[in-house]
Amino acid sequence: MKRLNYNNALYFALLVCVFTNCKPSKTATSSLLKTTPEAYNNTKDSTNSGKVDWKNYFTNPTLIDLIDTALANNLDLMVAAQKINMARSQVKYTKGLPLPYISGTISTAQRRYGRYTMDGAGNSSTYITPGQIVPTNLPDHYGGLQSSWEIDVWGKLRNKKRAAVAKYLASIEGKNWVITNLIADIASSYYEILALDIELDIIRETIILQNNQLAIILLQKEAGRANELAVKQFEAQVLNSKSLEIEILQKIIECENKLNFLLGRYPQTIKRDKLSFTQSVPAQVHVGIPSDLLNNRPDVKQAEYELIASKANVKAARAAFYPSLNINAAGGLQSFNTAFLISPQSFAYSLLGGLTAPLINTSAIKAQFRNAKASQLEAMYHYQKSIINGYVEVYNQMVNINNLEQIYKLKNEEVEVLTTAIETSSELYLTGRATYIEIIITRKNALLSKLELIEIKQRQYKAVVNIYKALGGGWK
Repeated sequence: MKRLNYNNALYFALLVCVFTNCKPSKTATSSLLKTTPEAYNNTKDSTNSGKVDWKNYFTNPTLIDLIDTALANNLDLMVAAQKINMARSQVKYTKGLPLPYISGTISTAQRRYGRYTMDGAGNSSTYITPGQIVPTNLPDHYGGLQSSWEIDVWGKLRNKKRAAVAKYLASIEGKNWVITNLIADIASSYYEILALDIELDIIRETIILQNNQLAIILLQKEAGRANELAVKQFEAQVLNSKSLEIEILQKIIECENKLNFLLGRYPQTIKRDKLSFTQSVPAQVHVGIPSDLLNNRPDVKQAEYELIASKANVKAARAAFYPSLNINAAGGLQSFNTAFLISPQSFAYSLLGGLTAPLINTSAIKAQFRNAKASQLEAMYHYQKSIINGYVEVYNQMVNINNLEQIYKLKNEEVEVLTTAIETSSELYLTGRATYIEIIITRKNALLSKLELIEIKQRQYKAVVNIYKALGGGWK
Protein backbone atom coordinates (compact mmCIF):
# COMPACT_ATOMS: atom_id res chain seq x y z
CA MET A 1 0.00 0.00 0.00
CA LYS A 2 2.83 2.38 0.87
CA ARG A 3 4.49 1.60 -2.44
CA LEU A 4 1.22 2.34 -4.27
CA ASN A 5 0.90 5.71 -2.53
CA TYR A 6 4.53 6.45 -3.38
CA ASN A 7 3.89 5.75 -7.07
CA ASN A 8 0.78 7.93 -7.08
CA ALA A 9 2.71 10.76 -5.49
CA LEU A 10 5.44 10.35 -8.06
CA TYR A 11 2.95 10.49 -10.96
CA PHE A 12 1.28 13.58 -9.46
CA ALA A 13 4.61 15.33 -9.07
CA LEU A 14 5.48 14.48 -12.66
CA LEU A 15 2.20 15.96 -13.95
CA VAL A 16 2.72 19.13 -11.91
CA CYS A 17 6.18 19.44 -13.38
CA VAL A 18 4.80 18.89 -16.88
CA PHE A 19 2.12 21.57 -16.69
CA THR A 20 4.24 24.15 -14.89
CA ASN A 21 7.09 23.69 -17.34
CA CYS A 22 4.74 23.90 -20.33
CA LYS A 23 3.28 27.29 -19.41
CA PRO A 24 4.22 29.73 -22.21
CA SER A 25 4.73 33.44 -21.94
CA LYS A 26 1.78 35.68 -22.72
CA THR A 27 1.38 37.34 -26.08
CA ALA A 28 0.74 41.01 -26.58
CA THR A 29 -3.00 41.64 -26.33
CA SER A 30 -3.11 45.39 -26.80
CA SER A 31 -4.40 46.51 -30.16
CA LEU A 32 -1.94 48.54 -32.18
CA LEU A 33 -4.33 49.37 -35.01
CA LYS A 34 -5.17 53.03 -35.62
CA THR A 35 -8.67 54.24 -36.29
CA THR A 36 -9.49 54.83 -39.96
CA PRO A 37 -10.55 58.43 -40.77
CA GLU A 38 -14.23 58.95 -41.49
CA ALA A 39 -13.69 60.85 -44.76
CA TYR A 40 -11.16 62.06 -47.31
CA ASN A 41 -10.43 65.73 -46.66
CA ASN A 42 -13.80 66.19 -44.90
CA THR A 43 -15.62 65.08 -48.06
CA LYS A 44 -18.05 62.20 -47.67
CA ASP A 45 -19.38 60.34 -50.69
CA SER A 46 -22.16 57.77 -50.62
CA THR A 47 -20.96 55.93 -53.75
CA ASN A 48 -17.65 54.33 -54.62
CA SER A 49 -16.30 53.97 -58.15
CA GLY A 50 -14.05 51.11 -57.00
CA LYS A 51 -17.13 48.87 -57.00
CA VAL A 52 -17.81 49.55 -60.70
CA ASP A 53 -16.96 46.74 -63.11
CA TRP A 54 -13.84 47.58 -65.10
CA LYS A 55 -15.66 47.11 -68.42
CA ASN A 56 -18.04 49.88 -67.38
CA TYR A 57 -15.26 52.07 -66.03
CA PHE A 58 -13.06 51.78 -69.15
CA THR A 59 -15.35 52.20 -72.13
CA ASN A 60 -12.72 52.13 -74.91
CA PRO A 61 -13.39 48.91 -76.91
CA THR A 62 -9.73 48.52 -77.94
CA LEU A 63 -8.56 48.86 -74.33
CA ILE A 64 -11.18 46.34 -73.19
CA ASP A 65 -9.88 43.80 -75.73
CA LEU A 66 -6.32 44.30 -74.49
CA ILE A 67 -7.37 43.77 -70.87
CA ASP A 68 -9.32 40.63 -71.78
CA THR A 69 -6.24 39.25 -73.52
CA ALA A 70 -4.07 39.99 -70.48
CA LEU A 71 -6.49 38.35 -68.06
CA ALA A 72 -6.20 35.17 -70.12
CA ASN A 73 -2.45 35.15 -70.77
CA ASN A 74 -0.61 37.24 -68.16
CA LEU A 75 2.13 35.20 -66.51
CA ASP A 76 1.95 36.94 -63.12
CA LEU A 77 -1.73 36.06 -62.99
CA MET A 78 -0.92 32.42 -63.75
CA VAL A 79 1.67 32.40 -60.96
CA ALA A 80 -0.93 33.81 -58.54
CA ALA A 81 -3.36 31.05 -59.56
CA GLN A 82 -0.76 28.41 -58.71
CA LYS A 83 -0.22 30.01 -55.31
CA ILE A 84 -3.93 29.55 -54.70
CA ASN A 85 -3.62 25.88 -55.63
CA MET A 86 -0.71 25.44 -53.22
CA ALA A 87 -2.65 27.13 -50.41
CA ARG A 88 -5.69 24.96 -51.16
CA SER A 89 -3.54 21.83 -50.88
CA GLN A 90 -2.22 23.04 -47.53
CA VAL A 91 -5.82 23.42 -46.29
CA LYS A 92 -6.58 19.82 -47.30
CA TYR A 93 -3.43 18.69 -45.49
CA THR A 94 -4.35 20.44 -42.24
CA LYS A 95 -7.91 19.08 -42.43
CA GLY A 96 -6.48 15.59 -42.15
CA LEU A 97 -4.22 16.32 -39.15
CA PRO A 98 -6.89 15.74 -36.43
CA LEU A 99 -7.95 12.42 -38.01
CA PRO A 100 -6.33 9.03 -37.33
CA TYR A 101 -3.64 7.85 -39.73
CA ILE A 102 -4.29 4.29 -40.86
CA SER A 103 -1.83 2.34 -43.00
CA GLY A 104 -1.72 -1.22 -44.27
CA THR A 105 1.42 -3.29 -43.71
CA ILE A 106 2.62 -6.59 -45.20
CA SER A 107 6.03 -7.78 -44.11
CA THR A 108 8.16 -10.87 -43.91
CA ALA A 109 11.33 -11.32 -41.90
CA GLN A 110 13.85 -13.88 -40.73
CA ARG A 111 14.83 -13.59 -37.09
CA ARG A 112 17.78 -15.15 -35.29
CA TYR A 113 18.33 -14.35 -31.63
CA GLY A 114 21.70 -14.67 -29.96
CA ARG A 115 22.09 -17.82 -27.88
CA TYR A 116 23.04 -15.96 -24.73
CA THR A 117 20.13 -13.51 -24.76
CA MET A 118 16.80 -13.62 -23.01
CA ASP A 119 14.96 -14.43 -26.22
CA GLY A 120 17.57 -16.95 -27.42
CA ALA A 121 17.75 -18.75 -24.10
CA GLY A 122 13.99 -18.91 -23.82
CA ASN A 123 13.52 -20.20 -27.36
CA SER A 124 16.02 -23.04 -26.77
CA SER A 125 13.64 -24.69 -24.29
CA THR A 126 10.31 -23.64 -25.78
CA TYR A 127 8.17 -25.95 -27.90
CA ILE A 128 6.21 -24.56 -30.85
CA THR A 129 4.39 -27.86 -31.24
CA PRO A 130 4.81 -31.04 -29.21
CA GLY A 131 8.28 -32.37 -29.90
CA GLN A 132 9.38 -29.33 -31.95
CA ILE A 133 11.50 -26.62 -30.30
CA VAL A 134 11.57 -23.05 -31.63
CA PRO A 135 14.17 -23.04 -34.44
CA THR A 136 17.22 -20.82 -34.26
CA ASN A 137 16.28 -19.10 -37.54
CA LEU A 138 12.67 -18.11 -37.03
CA PRO A 139 10.58 -16.72 -39.92
CA ASP A 140 8.09 -13.92 -39.15
CA HIS A 141 5.22 -13.09 -41.53
CA TYR A 142 2.81 -10.24 -40.82
CA GLY A 143 -0.14 -8.55 -42.53
CA GLY A 144 -2.44 -6.00 -40.93
CA LEU A 145 -3.27 -2.39 -40.17
CA GLN A 146 -1.44 0.25 -38.16
CA SER A 147 -2.93 3.48 -36.81
CA SER A 148 -1.68 6.58 -35.05
CA TRP A 149 -3.89 9.36 -33.73
CA GLU A 150 -3.05 12.60 -31.94
CA ILE A 151 -5.97 13.80 -29.86
CA ASP A 152 -6.26 17.56 -30.37
CA VAL A 153 -6.83 18.43 -26.71
CA TRP A 154 -5.42 21.97 -26.79
CA GLY A 155 -6.55 22.98 -30.28
CA LYS A 156 -3.09 22.93 -31.84
CA LEU A 157 -4.22 21.10 -34.96
CA ARG A 158 -7.43 23.12 -35.25
CA ASN A 159 -5.44 26.35 -35.19
CA LYS A 160 -3.09 25.04 -37.85
CA LYS A 161 -6.16 24.43 -40.00
CA ARG A 162 -7.47 27.96 -39.30
CA ALA A 163 -4.10 29.40 -40.28
CA ALA A 164 -4.08 27.39 -43.52
CA VAL A 165 -7.61 28.52 -44.41
CA ALA A 166 -6.66 32.16 -43.76
CA LYS A 167 -3.55 31.74 -45.92
CA TYR A 168 -5.73 30.30 -48.67
CA LEU A 169 -8.10 33.26 -48.54
CA ALA A 170 -5.08 35.59 -48.52
CA SER A 171 -3.78 33.93 -51.69
CA ILE A 172 -7.13 34.58 -53.40
CA GLU A 173 -6.93 38.25 -52.44
CA GLY A 174 -3.34 38.26 -53.66
CA LYS A 175 -4.55 37.15 -57.08
CA ASN A 176 -7.26 39.82 -57.01
CA TRP A 177 -4.62 42.44 -56.27
CA VAL A 178 -2.59 41.19 -59.23
CA ILE A 179 -5.71 41.66 -61.41
CA THR A 180 -6.23 45.20 -60.09
CA ASN A 181 -2.62 46.16 -60.79
CA LEU A 182 -2.65 44.43 -64.17
CA ILE A 183 -5.73 46.32 -65.39
CA ALA A 184 -4.28 49.61 -64.14
CA ASP A 185 -0.89 48.96 -65.81
CA ILE A 186 -2.50 48.09 -69.14
CA ALA A 187 -4.78 51.13 -69.09
CA SER A 188 -1.91 53.47 -68.15
CA SER A 189 0.38 52.02 -70.83
CA TYR A 190 -2.36 52.22 -73.44
CA TYR A 191 -3.02 55.90 -72.78
CA GLU A 192 0.73 56.50 -72.78
CA ILE A 193 1.01 55.01 -76.28
CA LEU A 194 -1.85 57.19 -77.49
CA ALA A 195 -0.14 60.26 -76.03
CA LEU A 196 3.13 59.33 -77.73
CA ASP A 197 1.31 58.89 -81.05
CA ILE A 198 -0.18 62.37 -80.76
CA GLU A 199 3.21 63.83 -79.79
CA LEU A 200 4.78 62.13 -82.81
CA ASP A 201 2.16 63.70 -85.09
CA ILE A 202 2.81 67.14 -83.58
CA ILE A 203 6.57 66.81 -84.06
CA ARG A 204 6.21 65.65 -87.65
CA GLU A 205 3.85 68.52 -88.44
CA THR A 206 6.33 70.87 -86.80
CA ILE A 207 9.17 69.47 -88.93
CA ILE A 208 7.15 70.16 -92.09
CA LEU A 209 6.52 73.76 -90.99
CA GLN A 210 10.17 74.19 -90.01
CA ASN A 211 11.32 72.92 -93.40
CA ASN A 212 8.98 75.35 -95.09
CA GLN A 213 10.39 78.17 -92.97
CA LEU A 214 13.91 77.00 -93.77
CA ALA A 215 13.12 77.14 -97.48
CA ILE A 216 11.90 80.71 -97.07
CA ILE A 217 15.08 81.69 -95.22
CA LEU A 218 17.19 80.17 -97.99
CA LEU A 219 15.33 82.23 -100.57
CA GLN A 220 15.80 85.33 -98.44
CA LYS A 221 19.52 84.57 -98.19
CA GLU A 222 19.75 84.38 -101.97
CA ALA A 223 17.92 87.72 -102.13
CA GLY A 224 20.29 89.21 -99.57
CA ARG A 225 17.67 89.65 -96.87
CA ALA A 226 19.07 86.94 -94.57
CA ASN A 227 22.53 85.72 -93.66
CA GLU A 228 24.16 82.29 -93.20
CA LEU A 229 23.71 82.44 -89.42
CA ALA A 230 19.94 82.58 -89.80
CA VAL A 231 20.04 79.58 -92.15
CA LYS A 232 22.11 77.55 -89.67
CA GLN A 233 19.80 78.44 -86.82
CA PHE A 234 16.77 77.15 -88.74
CA GLU A 235 18.66 74.03 -89.85
CA ALA A 236 19.58 73.33 -86.22
CA GLN A 237 15.94 73.70 -85.26
CA VAL A 238 14.91 71.10 -87.86
CA LEU A 239 17.62 68.70 -86.71
CA ASN A 240 16.52 69.09 -83.09
CA SER A 241 12.95 68.25 -84.01
CA LYS A 242 14.08 65.18 -85.98
CA SER A 243 16.02 63.94 -82.94
CA LEU A 244 12.87 64.40 -80.86
CA GLU A 245 11.00 62.33 -83.44
CA ILE A 246 13.45 59.44 -83.02
CA GLU A 247 13.20 59.64 -79.24
CA ILE A 248 9.41 59.44 -79.42
CA LEU A 249 9.63 56.44 -81.78
CA GLN A 250 11.90 54.68 -79.27
CA LYS A 251 9.45 55.40 -76.43
CA ILE A 252 6.60 53.99 -78.52
CA ILE A 253 8.54 50.78 -79.13
CA GLU A 254 9.32 50.38 -75.42
CA CYS A 255 5.74 51.11 -74.40
CA GLU A 256 4.38 48.63 -76.95
CA ASN A 257 6.75 45.97 -75.69
CA LYS A 258 5.73 46.66 -72.10
CA LEU A 259 2.11 46.14 -73.07
CA ASN A 260 2.96 42.96 -74.99
CA PHE A 261 4.76 41.64 -71.92
CA LEU A 262 1.69 42.30 -69.77
CA LEU A 263 -0.37 40.49 -72.40
CA GLY A 264 1.97 37.50 -72.18
CA ARG A 265 3.25 37.64 -75.74
CA TYR A 266 6.29 38.59 -77.76
CA PRO A 267 6.73 42.10 -79.29
CA GLN A 268 4.22 43.06 -81.94
CA THR A 269 2.25 46.11 -83.00
CA ILE A 270 -0.42 47.15 -80.52
CA LYS A 271 -3.78 47.89 -82.02
CA ARG A 272 -5.01 51.27 -80.84
CA ASP A 273 -7.45 54.08 -81.55
CA LYS A 274 -5.44 57.29 -81.62
CA LEU A 275 -8.47 59.54 -82.04
CA SER A 276 -9.96 58.37 -78.72
CA PHE A 277 -7.20 60.23 -76.88
CA THR A 278 -8.65 63.57 -77.89
CA GLN A 279 -11.93 62.76 -76.19
CA SER A 280 -12.68 64.22 -72.80
CA VAL A 281 -11.20 62.56 -69.73
CA PRO A 282 -13.73 60.50 -67.70
CA ALA A 283 -15.70 62.48 -65.17
CA GLN A 284 -14.70 62.80 -61.53
CA VAL A 285 -14.86 59.44 -59.82
CA HIS A 286 -16.64 58.79 -56.53
CA VAL A 287 -14.32 57.79 -53.70
CA GLY A 288 -16.83 56.78 -51.03
CA ILE A 289 -15.52 56.67 -47.47
CA PRO A 290 -12.14 55.37 -46.22
CA SER A 291 -13.67 52.34 -44.51
CA ASP A 292 -14.64 51.06 -47.97
CA LEU A 293 -10.95 50.25 -48.48
CA LEU A 294 -11.25 47.41 -45.96
CA ASN A 295 -13.62 45.59 -48.30
CA ASN A 296 -12.63 46.89 -51.73
CA ARG A 297 -8.82 46.75 -51.79
CA PRO A 298 -7.50 43.19 -52.18
CA ASP A 299 -4.13 44.06 -50.65
CA VAL A 300 -5.85 45.26 -47.45
CA LYS A 301 -7.98 42.12 -47.30
CA GLN A 302 -4.91 40.00 -47.97
CA ALA A 303 -3.09 41.65 -45.08
CA GLU A 304 -6.14 41.07 -42.88
CA TYR A 305 -6.18 37.34 -43.64
CA GLU A 306 -2.43 37.18 -43.04
CA LEU A 307 -3.08 38.73 -39.62
CA ILE A 308 -5.77 36.11 -38.89
CA ALA A 309 -3.36 33.34 -39.91
CA SER A 310 -0.62 34.74 -37.67
CA LYS A 311 -2.98 34.76 -34.67
CA ALA A 312 -3.87 31.12 -35.30
CA ASN A 313 -0.19 30.26 -35.59
CA VAL A 314 0.48 31.86 -32.20
CA LYS A 315 -2.24 29.70 -30.63
CA ALA A 316 -0.81 26.59 -32.28
CA ALA A 317 2.68 27.48 -31.08
CA ARG A 318 1.35 28.03 -27.55
CA ALA A 319 -0.32 24.59 -27.57
CA ALA A 320 3.06 22.99 -28.29
CA PHE A 321 4.01 23.68 -24.66
CA TYR A 322 1.21 21.44 -23.37
CA PRO A 323 1.25 17.62 -23.26
CA SER A 324 0.11 15.85 -26.40
CA LEU A 325 -2.04 12.71 -26.19
CA ASN A 326 -1.22 10.06 -28.80
CA ILE A 327 -2.91 6.72 -29.41
CA ASN A 328 -1.17 4.07 -31.47
CA ALA A 329 -2.79 0.79 -32.46
CA ALA A 330 -1.98 -2.15 -34.70
CA GLY A 331 -3.81 -5.34 -35.56
CA GLY A 332 -3.34 -8.16 -38.03
CA LEU A 333 -2.20 -11.70 -38.63
CA GLN A 334 1.27 -12.84 -37.64
CA SER A 335 2.88 -16.25 -37.90
CA PHE A 336 6.25 -17.94 -38.40
CA ASN A 337 4.66 -20.17 -41.05
CA THR A 338 2.47 -18.96 -43.91
CA ALA A 339 0.38 -22.10 -43.58
CA PHE A 340 -0.78 -20.90 -40.15
CA LEU A 341 -1.10 -17.24 -41.09
CA ILE A 342 -4.82 -17.25 -41.85
CA SER A 343 -6.17 -18.60 -38.60
CA PRO A 344 -7.69 -17.18 -35.41
CA GLN A 345 -4.60 -18.18 -33.43
CA SER A 346 -2.43 -15.89 -35.63
CA PHE A 347 -4.37 -12.73 -34.76
CA ALA A 348 -2.18 -10.15 -33.02
CA TYR A 349 -2.78 -6.61 -31.89
CA SER A 350 -1.28 -3.80 -29.89
CA LEU A 351 -2.76 -0.67 -28.32
CA LEU A 352 -0.75 2.15 -26.79
CA GLY A 353 -1.83 5.47 -25.37
CA GLY A 354 0.75 8.00 -24.29
CA LEU A 355 1.01 11.50 -22.88
CA THR A 356 4.08 13.37 -24.11
CA ALA A 357 5.21 16.75 -22.86
CA PRO A 358 8.41 18.79 -23.07
CA LEU A 359 10.31 18.91 -19.79
CA ILE A 360 13.95 19.75 -20.42
CA ASN A 361 15.57 21.71 -23.25
CA THR A 362 12.44 23.44 -24.52
CA SER A 363 14.41 26.19 -26.22
CA ALA A 364 13.26 25.12 -29.69
CA ILE A 365 9.57 25.32 -28.69
CA LYS A 366 10.11 28.67 -27.02
CA ALA A 367 11.90 29.97 -30.10
CA GLN A 368 9.01 28.89 -32.32
CA PHE A 369 6.56 30.62 -30.00
CA ARG A 370 8.57 33.84 -29.99
CA ASN A 371 8.82 33.64 -33.77
CA ALA A 372 5.04 33.23 -34.03
CA LYS A 373 4.47 36.27 -31.78
CA ALA A 374 6.87 38.36 -33.84
CA SER A 375 5.14 37.25 -37.03
CA GLN A 376 1.81 38.29 -35.56
CA LEU A 377 3.10 41.77 -34.77
CA GLU A 378 4.63 41.99 -38.24
CA ALA A 379 1.29 41.03 -39.81
CA MET A 380 -0.47 43.64 -37.65
CA TYR A 381 1.92 46.38 -38.74
CA HIS A 382 1.62 45.30 -42.37
CA TYR A 383 -2.18 45.42 -42.12
CA GLN A 384 -2.06 48.92 -40.67
CA LYS A 385 0.44 49.98 -43.33
CA SER A 386 -1.78 48.70 -46.16
CA ILE A 387 -4.76 50.69 -44.83
CA ILE A 388 -2.77 53.92 -44.47
CA ASN A 389 -1.16 53.40 -47.88
CA GLY A 390 -4.57 52.91 -49.50
CA TYR A 391 -5.91 56.07 -47.85
CA VAL A 392 -2.89 58.12 -48.98
CA GLU A 393 -3.11 56.83 -52.56
CA VAL A 394 -6.79 57.77 -52.85
CA TYR A 395 -6.20 61.16 -51.24
CA ASN A 396 -3.26 61.95 -53.52
CA GLN A 397 -5.14 61.06 -56.68
CA MET A 398 -8.19 63.09 -55.61
CA VAL A 399 -6.02 66.19 -55.31
CA ASN A 400 -4.06 65.26 -58.43
CA ILE A 401 -7.18 65.02 -60.60
CA ASN A 402 -8.42 68.43 -59.48
CA ASN A 403 -5.03 70.10 -59.95
CA LEU A 404 -4.43 68.52 -63.36
CA GLU A 405 -7.76 69.85 -64.56
CA GLN A 406 -6.69 73.39 -63.70
CA ILE A 407 -3.19 72.87 -65.15
CA TYR A 408 -4.67 71.58 -68.40
CA LYS A 409 -6.87 74.65 -68.80
CA LEU A 410 -3.93 76.99 -68.24
CA LYS A 411 -1.62 75.02 -70.54
CA ASN A 412 -4.29 74.96 -73.25
CA GLU A 413 -4.52 78.75 -73.09
CA GLU A 414 -0.72 78.92 -73.30
CA VAL A 415 -0.76 76.78 -76.47
CA GLU A 416 -3.35 79.07 -78.06
CA VAL A 417 -1.31 82.16 -77.19
CA LEU A 418 1.93 80.69 -78.57
CA THR A 419 0.21 79.44 -81.73
CA THR A 420 -0.99 82.99 -82.36
CA ALA A 421 2.49 84.27 -81.54
CA ILE A 422 3.96 82.06 -84.30
CA GLU A 423 1.75 83.67 -86.93
CA THR A 424 2.43 87.11 -85.50
CA SER A 425 6.22 86.66 -85.43
CA SER A 426 6.22 85.33 -89.01
CA GLU A 427 4.29 88.35 -90.28
CA LEU A 428 6.53 90.73 -88.34
CA TYR A 429 9.64 89.03 -89.69
CA LEU A 430 8.43 89.46 -93.27
CA THR A 431 8.00 93.18 -92.62
CA GLY A 432 11.35 93.43 -90.85
CA ARG A 433 9.94 94.17 -87.42
CA ALA A 434 11.03 90.82 -85.85
CA THR A 435 14.22 88.83 -85.99
CA TYR A 436 14.65 85.19 -86.98
CA ILE A 437 15.71 84.47 -83.39
CA GLU A 438 12.28 85.52 -82.19
CA ILE A 439 10.67 83.18 -84.70
CA ILE A 440 12.86 80.26 -83.59
CA ILE A 441 12.19 80.88 -79.91
CA THR A 442 8.46 81.25 -80.50
CA ARG A 443 8.26 78.01 -82.53
CA LYS A 444 10.33 76.13 -79.95
CA ASN A 445 8.14 77.34 -77.09
CA ALA A 446 4.99 76.49 -79.02
CA LEU A 447 6.24 72.97 -79.75
CA LEU A 448 7.18 72.38 -76.12
CA SER A 449 3.86 73.72 -74.89
CA LYS A 450 1.92 71.41 -77.26
CA LEU A 451 3.93 68.41 -76.10
CA GLU A 452 3.40 69.41 -72.47
CA LEU A 453 -0.34 69.74 -73.11
CA ILE A 454 -0.46 66.18 -74.42
CA GLU A 455 1.60 64.99 -71.45
CA ILE A 456 -0.77 66.68 -69.02
CA LYS A 457 -3.76 65.02 -70.63
CA GLN A 458 -1.97 61.66 -70.44
CA ARG A 459 -1.40 62.35 -66.74
CA GLN A 460 -5.12 63.04 -66.38
CA TYR A 461 -5.93 59.64 -67.87
CA LYS A 462 -3.33 58.03 -65.62
CA ALA A 463 -4.75 59.75 -62.53
CA VAL A 464 -8.22 58.42 -63.36
CA VAL A 465 -6.70 54.95 -63.72
CA ASN A 466 -4.69 55.26 -60.51
CA ILE A 467 -7.62 56.36 -58.37
CA TYR A 468 -9.64 53.40 -59.67
CA LYS A 469 -6.76 51.14 -58.65
CA ALA A 470 -6.39 52.92 -55.27
CA LEU A 471 -10.08 52.33 -54.57
CA GLY A 472 -9.57 48.62 -55.23
CA GLY A 473 -11.41 48.48 -58.54
CA GLY A 474 -10.97 45.96 -61.32
CA TRP A 475 -10.96 42.55 -59.63
CA LYS A 476 -14.72 42.15 -59.10
